[in-house]
Formats: sequence, C-alpha cells, structure tokens
Amino acid sequence: MALITKAIKGTKDVLPKEAYKNQYIEATAIDIASKFGYKEIRTPVFEHTELFQRGVGDTTDVVQKEMYTFDDKGGRSITLRPEGTAGAVRSFLENGLCNEALPQKVCYLISCYRYEKPQAGRLREFHQFGVECFGTESPLADAEIISLAKTFFDTLGIKDLSLEINSIGCPKCRAEYHKALKEYFSSRKDELCDTCKGRLDRNPMRILDCKSPICHEIAEGAPVVIDYLCDECKEHFEKVQKYLDAQNIEYTINPQIVRGLDYYTKTVFEFVSNSIGAQGTVCGGGRYDGLVEELGGQHTPSLGFALGLERLMLLMDAQGCEFPNEEKPDLFIVALGEKATLKAVKIAKDMREEGFSALLDLNQRSVRAQMKYADKLGAKFNVVIGDNEVDSKIAKLKNMQTGEETEINLDTFVSGFYNISLNDQLADLEINGEEFDFGSLFGLNGGNEE
Repeated sequence: MALITKAIKGTKDVLPKEAYKNQYIEATAIDIASKFGYKEIRTPVFEHTELFQRGVGDTTDVVQKEMYTFDDKGGRSITLRPEGTAGAVRSFLENGLCNEALPQKVCYLISCYRYEKPQAGRLREFHQFGVECFGTESPLADAEIISLAKTFFDTLGIKDLSLEINSIGCPKCRAEYHKALKEYFSSRKDELCDTCKGRLDRNPMRILDCKSPICHEIAEGAPVVIDYLCDECKEHFEKVQKYLDAQNIEYTINPQIVRGLDYYTKTVFEFVSNSIGAQGTVCGGGRYDGLVEELGGQHTPSLGFALGLERLMLLMDAQGCEFPNEEKPDLFIVALGEKATLKAVKIAKDMREEGFSALLDLNQRSVRAQMKYADKLGAKFNVVIGDNEVDSKIAKLKNMQTGEETEINLDTFVSGFYNISLNDQLADLEINGEEFDFGSLFGLNGGNEE
C-alpha cells in the first residue's frame, strides 16, 4: 500500500502553496513571448518514436539512453516527448502552418520526460517553456529570440546570468570539422567510453557533449568548430553579434557549446548561472535550418530555445527573487443555520460574478471553528450571518487585518463591499490635502445598487 502513495522517482508534486509561483512564471513567459509575436501551441505528450530518432538524432544521449519508449496496443513504437522542438515541427508540417505567412512564431509550456539521474532542478518528468520561429534565415531572428529570453529573465528579476554563444556551422563546413574531430579522437580511441567509440565514425561532434569525465577531459583539447566555419556561416555569426551589440546584450563566445541535440546548425547559445552548482545552464537554444526538411517538409530555416521551469525555480529561490503575494480570498462568509446558509450562497454567487473570491464553510462548523478556518485561509474580510442578520438585512463586515467592523446591507452586499474594501485600500490617499472618498465618486455610499 505504501508504494502507491509515493510519487515515482524523478517526479514531484507541486502543492498549492508553491503552485502560484509556477503560475506566475508561466504567465510571465506567455506574456513576454506574446510581446515578440509568439502564440501558444499545444502538442501531444507522446509521439511516434521515429520523430525523435530522426529529429533529435539517434547518436544523442537523449535518444540512446534517456527516452521513455514503449509499444502501444497497436504495436506502434511510442515515446513520451523528451523535448518540445520535434513535436512543434511535426505540428507545423501536419497542420499546414508552413503554407501560411512566414515566419511562424509559436511558444509552449509542456511536460517532458527523460530517464536520467534525478538531482536538484533535474527530474525525469520536467517542464519546459520554449519558443520556435519557423521560416527565417536572418541573423536578426537569432538575436531576437536571445533578446526574448533575456527579457524574460530580466522581468523575473534574475541576476548574474551569462550569455554564451557559438556557431557550429552548416553541413558544408561541418564536414571538414568532422574530419578534424575524427583525426583527433582516433588517436585516443581506446580511452573513450563505449558510447563515444560508436559515435566516432557516425557523429564525432556528439563526443564533445558526453557526460563521461574521461571523454569530457579528452574533448577539452579537441579542435573548435568556429575555426572551420565557411564564409556564409562566419558572416551570419558576425551579424548575430552586431544585432546583440545594438541591443546592449552582453555575451561571450564559447567555442565549446555544441548543444546536446543533433538538429542544431549555425548559432547556438546558452544562458548560464553560477548560483545553482556545476550544471549551470538555465536556457539553451539555437538554429536548426535542416530539421523541417529532415522530417519531410520543404527547406525551412528555423530556430528556437527551451528552458526547464524546475531549474528556473531553483535559480530564483537561490537568488531570492521576489514573487507576487499569493492571492487570498476576498471574503469568507460565516453562516449559522439553514436560512443564513441560503443567504450566504446567494451572496457568494453575486460576489464571484463581480470578480471577487468568496468562500463559505462546507462542514457546518461552529462560529469559532469557521473563524479559525477563515484566518488560516488568510481571508481579507469576513461576515457573520445568522437568523437575526437575515431578518434585519444588516450584518457586520470585518477587516481581518485591522479588526475594524462596518455595517453592511445584505440585499446590496456587493456594492457595499466595493465601497468598504476600496475605501480601505485608499485610506491613505489624499487629493489637494483632503481625504479621498472613493464611494462618493461612484455613488456607492448610499448602499443602493444601480
């Protein structure tokens, strides 16, 4: 019985006391993306396995070691998505977005799945925010998505992030680079891990991304791709830098960045922090000009980035970033008896229709117990309604912070609540040296609804 009451290793519950932080981050992400012209797309959590084999690359750690793959009841090989780009490209092709005005800009908030060792900020079920821009080869687009990511981080109040950029070239110049890598790694082939020995002939660049300490040490002395760029890739990379400079976005060129997925071409980048340990990459992305074509579409130069929300949350907590206060109920209604409960139900409905949050006790507890419950919820106001209050149509609305009580008409409760709550908020506001009466401005002091 104990097994079924424990979350599976590598997964995590997000409880209400933390969920509002996630909601804030996600809302901010969508808002910032929309300012750059990106609209949300939602894709299935599982896809045909071949999509990731061809899209992500069958020599990557993700495909070789980390995917959750199974046969469904129809005998089809299915994989839970390990990342968002391949599914977005598939949707772009299947739904004919490729035939609409380009570039097409999409963003997403998704869950992803990788079978890797769980650690701080890295789970087997994790969540990503990502953007994809389909149909532009302009280096201006590269600079723009980097600017989008930076704007997002700045809005959240994240400090001390380093932007590292590189170019890994195109298939033309990468062929020469691969020759140089093969020559270098062949001299130390016996020291490589078994996985990288297999990569040596198929895709030697993947050795640069190996997590094995020995392979990582060997790779530090390998040739760097930036020395093998063709003229076109050099020019593209130089323009990306110019557009970043024009926006005063600071960066360093890191020739070691290759990214862990095979679809990348030309520009790659990472935002890195020193606040969360050795694995400091918070966001990564770049250009993938050949991926749409690889999956059966027309040549469509594209680019994007993704970041892990759990890792981002870890960074924000480490830096003490501020979150908006958790929303508290506007009103808790303490009801005594059936007649009072019927009135409370009506008031709660009216309040909610006007955009307020209004709660009432569902367990028919004592006044004291209900008041204690309201206090735990952090309700801003409460009102006690019994038979006397229903008959007289008058109750007392209590400000839970100040303890101040104000009479309120139950038949015109919503307008009265507007008046009292807003006057409380504006109590310190003066215009021309006189106290500002919000209620009189809107004709609310009489307690009569229009």
